[in-house]
Amino acid sequence: MPHREVHRSSSAGWLRASVLGANDGLISTSSLVVGVAAANPGPGAVVIAALAGFVAGALSMAAGEYVSVSSQSDTENADLTRERHELATSPVTEHAELAGIYVARGLSPELAAQVADQLTAHDAIGAHARDELGIHEANRARPLQAALASAAAFAVGAAPPVLLAAFWPAHTLVPVMAVSSLLMLAVLGATAARLGGAPLLRGAVRVTFWGAVAMGATNLVGRLFGTAV
Repeated sequence: MPHREVHRSSSAGWLRASVLGANDGLISTSSLVVGVAAANPGPGAVVIAALAGFVAGALSMAAGEYVSVSSQSDTENADLTRERHELATSPVTEHAELAGIYVARGLSPELAAQVADQLTAHDAIGAHARDELGIHEANRARPLQAALASAAAFAVGAAPPVLLAAFWPAHTLVPVMAVSSLLMLAVLGATAARLGGAPLLRGAVRVTFWGAVAMGATNLVGRLFGTAV
């Protein structure tokens, strides 16, 4: 009976991106709300700031991820184009290079040559992309997908602070925002640690600490430069 193993490392990429986006959304939006609310602004200013932070942050995450992953995709495509050219013009050299990779991994020269023969006959560019360049179809750069995922993750993290800013009374908003956001950050950090196989407490503490630092800093800025009432 086939035995299927599930490794946490296989989900490390999307997990990192999701946690980064949600953390960013929660920390940046809650910190923005805390800073603006601490400045004693006029009615509605906190909600406007929260909504602006929500939209700007999600679009910024999407744009940044799209540009970053597009650059990665361009590099991959350039490498694949070059590899196709080399396979067409220097097949013997490329075959020897592929066999050498397998020898370095522990195969005998004879077996490595046979493996290179069979993989080249089946899918030459696929074999070189995977074993020489480290490019596999499962982890190819997909800019649009990455952009949408990052924006969605940010929006999920930013939604609770926006809702609190919209519906919670202004005179107690700062402490409630700080406590609730830190609790959510702790849960998010512990969940990420659990999925990644790391200690729960460590994951919760490191995320919560930096969230507290960010909200403390913006609260101080709001009080120093805000409007006296």
